[in-house]
Amino acid sequence: MAPARKEFMSTNTVDGSTKNKEMESVLLDLIKTLEDSQKGFADIGDHLKDISLKRFFLAESLKRANFRAELENELHRAGMADVKESGTVSGAIHRTWGDLKAKLGAGDHGLLETAEQGEDEAKKAYEKALDRDLPLPIRELLVEQQEQVLASHDFVKASRDASAAK
Repeated sequence: MAPARKEFMSTNTVDGSTKNKEMESVLLDLIKTLEDSQKGFADIGDHLKDISLKRFFLAESLKRANFRAELENELHRAGMADVKESGTVSGAIHRTWGDLKAKLGAGDHGLLETAEQGEDEAKKAYEKALDRDLPLPIRELLVEQQEQVLASHDFVKASRDASAAK
């Protein structure tokens, strides 16, 4: 009986088990991606000339901050005391590239291309996360967030295509 109990305890996702560590790793990776995305939307939004696109980008930046907060709350519930993530090096390089494009006069079309590339990374991050074995409530939250990321990607891509036609 004792070995079975020990095995049961090792699968508990609240005690630092392998499953909990996997969930923690997945959520921390997504938090980094969301930090990149939040900053990217804000930076590009600042440079866009089209007012409706500017509003959309700033609203998306706030949504990504909210997504991060939701994931951080899940980590707090799982026992992680503090979450200190600041994005990724590739995200910082991508934002710098967007800023450079803006300064060189790329216009909205060039900035939308950069934004779409960033959204491609966000899509990949969610796909990768959802390929993992996660507790159902976490999976449901990620699916809900992913739907918004996909809708945002599609809007950015359509806006990019429309700006190319002008």
